[in-house]
Amino acid sequence: MGNVIGIVAEYNPFHNGHARLIEQTRARLGAACPVVCVMSGDFVQRGSPAVYAKFARAEAAARCGADLVLELPLPWALSSAEGFARGAVGLLGSLGVVTHLSFGSECGELEPLQRVAEVLLDPLLGEDLRAELQSGIPFAAARQQAVARRVGALAELLQAPNNILAVEYLKAIFDQRLDLHPLTILRTGAQHDRPAEGNVRSASELRTRIGAGENVSAFLPKAAAEISAREKTLGRGPVLPDALESALLSRLRMLPQTVYNALPGASEGLGNSLYRAAHEAPTLDGVLAAAKSKRYALSRIRRMTMCAALGVTAGMDTGTPPYARVLAIGAQGRELLRAIDTRASVPLITKPAAGRNLPGAAGEIFALTADAHDLYVLGCPAREERRCGGDWRTSPFVL
Repeated sequence: MGNVIGIVAEYNPFHNGHARLIEQTRARLGAACPVVCVMSGDFVQRGSPAVYAKFARAEAAARCGADLVLELPLPWALSSAEGFARGAVGLLGSLGVVTHLSFGSECGELEPLQRVAEVLLDPLLGEDLRAELQSGIPFAAARQQAVARRVGALAELLQAPNNILAVEYLKAIFDQRLDLHPLTILRTGAQHDRPAEGNVRSASELRTRIGAGENVSAFLPKAAAEISAREKTLGRGPVLPDALESALLSRLRMLPQTVYNALPGASEGLGNSLYRAAHEAPTLDGVLAAAKSKRYALSRIRRMTMCAALGVTAGMDTGTPPYARVLAIGAQGRELLRAIDTRASVPLITKPAAGRNLPGAAGEIFALTADAHDLYVLGCPAREERRCGGDWRTSPFVL
């Protein structure tokens, strides 16, 4: 069926920069190329709830150019950059139809990113990394310095968040021996966690503005702005971290210490530290601050905290997702589904009830992801939107 574009995203929220990536990728590969997106669900990689539910964000993507939106199951959505990329790229590869992987980067050039990815894939890098860690510096800084020993100033690419993900996507393609052709688009306008001018702003800035009660429709495509306004009117969003604080603290305080020691990344006593913090600190920010150390980034602690509350344990994100759940179907989505149905190496879930029939670990992960939605909706502004079981009742949006 020709070129098929794969994109990994969180769309938290879907903004003009996301629409630009789809448009510029199609400009390179063909205006009629279908686009398949793998998107985080209700909780995102930084260890926080998404500002709007996955169903609304997937609908926005479908209305703004995506042809098929699939959910990245919870263990991979809450994983490290490496696990997140491995899961999302692996899911795209398992469909049997995606030919290209497109991603934004601050670098904007493929070759430098590939050189850094090759260094990180070198098994001998581990010795240099351990040497750097002995000085007591954080892991990210140690990794960058170890890479710098091989490629010099190119290692500075690992200071930018989208470059980091881009390198992880390239590693995943190589590790899994996928026939995916990478394509990177220069990220312009706002950088992550930084303010900017113009109508392209970072998702981080937009979430801050949304949390402050501002109208951000000028920075969203028209259809995405309409969906955001609808969700707000219905009281389904925005879901802000503070709204879930009591629910999360309650869950964290009820868990035994053994659960904390079985969390992803719970090494070197970090699980014990988080357990103590959860039972002593009066706020969620206090838990994070008490558990944080010089060695580990706050984002890692935040992800561990969310994994504890949602039941994600170490090893769940091993390999790649065992199913592909459809959240939204766009203009060419039906054609894509027919092709995927005959070529995919994992079950394709178009009706949520079918998730109950998934065998073994696949069924457990589907149920875990559905349970996460039940906690997520407790943050909805409207009480009537906090019903349980919504993940099992909601069919894909169809354009």
